[in-house]
Amino acid sequence: MPKHFRTIDAARKTLSAIENSAIDELLAGRIGRREFLRHGSVLGLSLPFLGGIASAVGLGASQARAEGKPGGTVRAGIAVPGGAIDPVTFYDSGSYQLVFQTAEFLCVTQPDLTLKPVLAESWSPNADGSVWTFKLRKGVKFHNGEAFKADDVVATFDRLADPSGTSNALSVFKGLLSKGGTRKVDDHTVEFHLDAPNGSFPYSVSIDNYNAVILPASYKGDYEKTFEGTGPFRLESYTPKVGASFVRNPDYWGEKALPDRLEFKFYGDVQPRILALQAGEVDVLDAIPLDVSQVVLGNPDITVLRVASTAHRQLHMRCDMAPFTDKRVRQALALCIDRSQLVDGLCRGMAATGNDSPFAPAFPVTDKTVAQRTRDIAKAKQLMEAAGLANGFDMTLTTLRYSDIPGYAQLFQNFAKEIGARISLNIEDQDKYYGKAVFGQSDWLDSPLGITDYAHRSVPNVFLKSPLVSDGPWNAAHFKNTTYDGMVTGYLRALDLDSQRKAASDIQKLLLDETPVIFSYFPDLLVPVRKNVSGVPPIAAGLLLDRVSVS
Repeated sequence: MPKHFRTIDAARKTLSAIENSAIDELLAGRIGRREFLRHGSVLGLSLPFLGGIASAVGLGASQARAEGKPGGTVRAGIAVPGGAIDPVTFYDSGSYQLVFQTAEFLCVTQPDLTLKPVLAESWSPNADGSVWTFKLRKGVKFHNGEAFKADDVVATFDRLADPSGTSNALSVFKGLLSKGGTRKVDDHTVEFHLDAPNGSFPYSVSIDNYNAVILPASYKGDYEKTFEGTGPFRLESYTPKVGASFVRNPDYWGEKALPDRLEFKFYGDVQPRILALQAGEVDVLDAIPLDVSQVVLGNPDITVLRVASTAHRQLHMRCDMAPFTDKRVRQALALCIDRSQLVDGLCRGMAATGNDSPFAPAFPVTDKTVAQRTRDIAKAKQLMEAAGLANGFDMTLTTLRYSDIPGYAQLFQNFAKEIGARISLNIEDQDKYYGKAVFGQSDWLDSPLGITDYAHRSVPNVFLKSPLVSDGPWNAAHFKNTTYDGMVTGYLRALDLDSQRKAASDIQKLLLDETPVIFSYFPDLLVPVRKNVSGVPPIAAGLLLDRVSVS
């Protein structure tokens, strides 16, 4: 037996059936190195172990990134945090960019969507994925000197999953994890007993779910006073509406941060941020909108990190209101859109084309053999006529003033004219558009036609559930389809790649037929840094600055 086969055979004897199925997929050539590492890491297998298996079958390792020089101050320009910062309730980039420097997750996503252990050393599911066991890292302390233990993990997720509270993470945990479902086994082991089996649960306790930073069990709020956490930086100062600074944590459990200090400056709009970067007042920005990217893309002093993303704009049509009760009308509007104009024109080529489901090209399970919907005005007009709307209809599209969305709305208005749909635009400030984010009190959830921004996720679970299942809290389309609901349940339960791919394909085809929501494009995230800055990880979740160096 060749040596590499002996290596794989020895490894197989230590693995469960579901873990071995990932090796079967690799050996059969159905997945490559990247997807093997991603799927194996979700199941809790270590990245070095997975890399060894991939190398044994001739798929070499990726090159390590060069390490920067320690010392100095990294200056970042970010949006003003949206109110008092509380990791349990925050939802805005300005807040979580700060918290990411001082508090940590059980695991974090990497640029290739693999999961890297942080406060958890390892994890594994039971046979059906209804219970996930996490082994916690030992020797970790919070900044206040308290030891990190299982009690802190239990308290953190009980807070986030409490239906009587105001946790922003309920959008992830509703129907997945209930208060009381996180249980201590011993000081360094916890079990997550889920409401329903889930094949990709670790992403729900990773940086993908940005509220899921681990806080002390004693946490009572007033986070801004301490920015308590286990992270590589500690709070130096925080001034609301102005800025914040952090210093290297000398007692950090892991590799010490490279910068001595981080300095964050807050800006009310993106234009002042860009001017500050151009002037050298800051070294790095959080992600900037596509519509202002040209300002920095041609600047010789600035590098723009372009990160493939699953972020998108959902164009919903209320399936319980005429004329959108007829799926032929919804299909007609989807067919009138020139997606190439959106990708190449509106997004300047920095986007991937959408096919009217949340399954972005970046997701490994997306079935790319499903025929891409393209512009077909003749067919769209036929559908409108068959629906009794040969003369078109009048409708208001309500959306928010953010990034490329107003431009998208105007282009959609022009596309729709060609099939007789007369669309007027109502573009609102974000606060008015989202309202209280509950049905009956939100232009987002109540408007018959609207466009909404959705942030990046490493797995499509939230996209599949919250805006599309019958009882989803973000179901602006008011789409109710029991077949779809069942398909999503099956997809979420699946532990093996083959089952996930089949379920994904079925969902893609159903949504193409029903078209409650149009997914036209998935824009890249653009993170600008000055040329003398290195080490910013190209991940879509946010800024992690502990390995950043400024020369």
